[in-house]
Amino acid sequence: MKRKTFVLDTNVLLFDPLAMLKFGANDIVIPITVIEEIDKFKKDLTENGRNARQISRFIDEMRSKGNLMEGVSLDNKGTLYIDIPDDKNVGLPAVFDNNKADNAILSTAMKHKKIDSRRTVIFVTKDTNLRIKADLLGLKAVDYEPGDQKVDELYSGIRYIECMKKDIDTFYKEKKIDLDGLKNTAGLLPNEYIILRDVADRSHTALGRYDLNTAMIVPLFRGALEGVWGITPKNVEQIFALDMLLNDDIRLVSIIGKAGTGKTLLALAAGLSMTIDDGTYTRLLVSRPVFPLGKDIGYLPGDIEEKLNPWMAPIFDNLEYILGSGESNAQGGKKRPGGARKWQELINQGMLNIEPLTYIRGRSIANQYLIVDEAQNLTPHEIKTILTRAGNYTKIVLTGDCFQIDNPYIDSSSNGLSYVVERFKDQKIAGHVTLVKGERSELAELSANLL
Repeated sequence: MKRKTFVLDTNVLLFDPLAMLKFGANDIVIPITVIEEIDKFKKDLTENGRNARQISRFIDEMRSKGNLMEGVSLDNKGTLYIDIPDDKNVGLPAVFDNNKADNAILSTAMKHKKIDSRRTVIFVTKDTNLRIKADLLGLKAVDYEPGDQKVDELYSGIRYIECMKKDIDTFYKEKKIDLDGLKNTAGLLPNEYIILRDVADRSHTALGRYDLNTAMIVPLFRGALEGVWGITPKNVEQIFALDMLLNDDIRLVSIIGKAGTGKTLLALAAGLSMTIDDGTYTRLLVSRPVFPLGKDIGYLPGDIEEKLNPWMAPIFDNLEYILGSGESNAQGGKKRPGGARKWQELINQGMLNIEPLTYIRGRSIANQYLIVDEAQNLTPHEIKTILTRAGNYTKIVLTGDCFQIDNPYIDSSSNGLSYVVERFKDQKIAGHVTLVKGERSELAELSANLL
């Protein structure tokens, strides 16, 4: 196969510091302007700063293999080049500003296209406008989306299985059913949720979960049907989500859904139940990105609590709703906090901790119930960093809406939440459910659908 030349933009490397190794046995060109831009980030305490330092270390290691301008071999049989252009405006119309870094990087790509017209040169950038410029110049430009998955094709975690009445009756009686004789069971994934539906009476159904260990469909937890901490599921998808959240064998839970589908509310209710009522975990840790990930909250005015309030307000709102009237919601004789700011008592007792993701990096989180809200704003690399913080007996819950992304370098397909869903869907310690129906209010549901 003929080798290709990939010219990488700065934002590609900041998105994935190991992107240079993701293009196989081809030539990878890094314009010197990219190195200069990376240098501007190296002292930042943000995710970009950490990635910039990793990129610099990697390229510095490559220096020992030879001359970077002449090319050094990578472990994947590719070749890495650092390019210093002879002419800052090679191949670009005069209207392009020579002083703009983007144009200098684009110029490098055009230079390599002119060097060998038979060689396929591909400019890789996450900058939409830069891709438009490249296209106008006749240069092939693509987004960097390693292993991306279209969100409408994303694994939903739910499957309908048509069956006979006797099959459903057997399931209710024996609390399990094997797959023999059932249709549409090929390729069932661990912890995939099942809706058994009577072919003769479609209103006659049963809900279950595919258990990989027994290779059977098993019933859901009672709590998933009855609800916890006063929060009762209002649709089938919420029942499945709550079952995952309460199942201690499922260590990684991902829940995707638009605004108002109950993602965060269900996760918090289940976390409170398993931490305070059951004592399965020592603490409920709730976090969400202070976008962009890693931005120090020191930039915000006030003390630590005042700094957190703007970012964590949705979490506090959900906790207030769940805790409700305090002791009136108690189950099993458990005393729950009441009064204003009810969650504060849980924080004071060390049972609940709410903090930005900035402070999770570098920690080892053991025996805790960790909820990461708004996980769609994280890159695959950032998600990996978080998941590798999990110590023994920790459960991690990722919630988010893949159509509501604030990070300019990712989209509905390339974000870390979608990445996790697809990479973990065949693992027996992981489970996923996509919530469809909004339950916050009629207004919220209409707004999510129409606007």
